[in-house]
Amino acid sequence: METSLQELWNSINEAVLIYGLKVLGALITLIIGSWVIKKLVKTFGKTLTKKGVDPTLIPTLKGVVKVALWAALILAFVKQVGIETSGFIAVFGAAGLAIGLALQGSLSNFAGGILILTIKPFKAGDFVEVNGQSGTVNSVTIFNTVLKTPDNKTIFLPNGAVAGANITNFTLEPKRRWDKVFGIGYDDDFDKAKQIILDFLQADERVHKDPAPFVRVGNLGDSSVDITVRAWVDSSEYWNLNWDMIEKVKKEFDKQGISIPYPQRDVHIYNEK
Repeated sequence: METSLQELWNSINEAVLIYGLKVLGALITLIIGSWVIKKLVKTFGKTLTKKGVDPTLIPTLKGVVKVALWAALILAFVKQVGIETSGFIAVFGAAGLAIGLALQGSLSNFAGGILILTIKPFKAGDFVEVNGQSGTVNSVTIFNTVLKTPDNKTIFLPNGAVAGANITNFTLEPKRRWDKVFGIGYDDDFDKAKQIILDFLQADERVHKDPAPFVRVGNLGDSSVDITVRAWVDSSEYWNLNWDMIEKVKKEFDKQGISIPYPQRDVHIYNEK
């Protein structure tokens, strides 16, 4: 009887020793692993900064890497303790699938945000048109792009839709071509009208001299001779030039007796007996 108790005690001591060493080794792995993860994530962030990655994207990428490394470390800890990891992997997989289905729209916006911040089709301060919405880019977060309209409305666009949309960036290039059409009457002096427009363009310092401004007849309409005007200007001065030129040309046309016609119709009334 004493022999059996002694053997049982020895077995317990041996088991405690074996598993105790495993747990101790797993704890050491966990402590060292957490320190290594911290260093790796920090180094990863510095590398992204040196590569010129958008600052808004860096915390998110660091978070993804950190979660992945911790998941691997926890699996290694569990395996070193002696627990079968296949069950944990299955649970993680099922949980990931359920979360993915529940957050399908958010994940789409998340992926779109990463794509936008990586490719950079626009940045804060650019004036853009996306999905029929126009405005100045206020900010680009990981889930939304925020536009501020000229009349001070704020538009939140989900990045999933933005990433797959046609994007027009009006301020990406340093200069833009100003296009305008002025209509005059068929009885008006075209050469005089053309010279008025050219004089305004050549006198304005905002208009680039190369390429030179373009002023020609673009169309003979039903009620007007349409003068096509093209001039290159800095993107930042586009709208200022637009409003100034329209006002100056209208006032000078009025002063010089050049009409700006509008559609007219003659109505004939027949009185039948």
